[in-house]
Amino acid sequence: MIKIIEHIPTAEEYNKVSLNVGWGVRPDEIVTLALQNTLISVCAYDDGELVGYGRIIGDGATFLYVQDVMVKKEYQSQKIGTGIIKKLLECMEKYWKINPSIRLYLGAALGKEDFYKLFGFVVREEAGLGPGMIYRKK
Repeated sequence: MIKIIEHIPTAEEYNKVSLNVGWGVRPDEIVTLALQNTLISVCAYDDGELVGYGRIIGDGATFLYVQDVMVKKEYQSQKIGTGIIKKLLECMEKYWKINPSIRLYLGAALGKEDFYKLFGFVVREEAGLGPGMIYRKK
């Protein structure tokens, strides 16, 4: 039985899921620092094993970002990602009480936009905003 809870995983747990979904691994100290600076951290566990993860990062008042939503390949198509997003949005209530117009962004993986639209997310252009961009240091 899958349990979806607000919890910060270990760097080792995070990296196992990240590797499984094809995102590779980062040094444990970098992952630990990132997770410590996370506002909302949601884990999906199957009998004590991390099988899915998602988090929200940001300033806590004006801009927040859904980050690292991932589910191990062998657990995909079982509504675990849906459970993670629902739990993240449930946990967002405390931030919407601070600022009802807080912006919650996400960078959907290519082809996953329709999944996020199920929860009310829209493509930036649909919201009257420009395209999303990313800076890559050369």
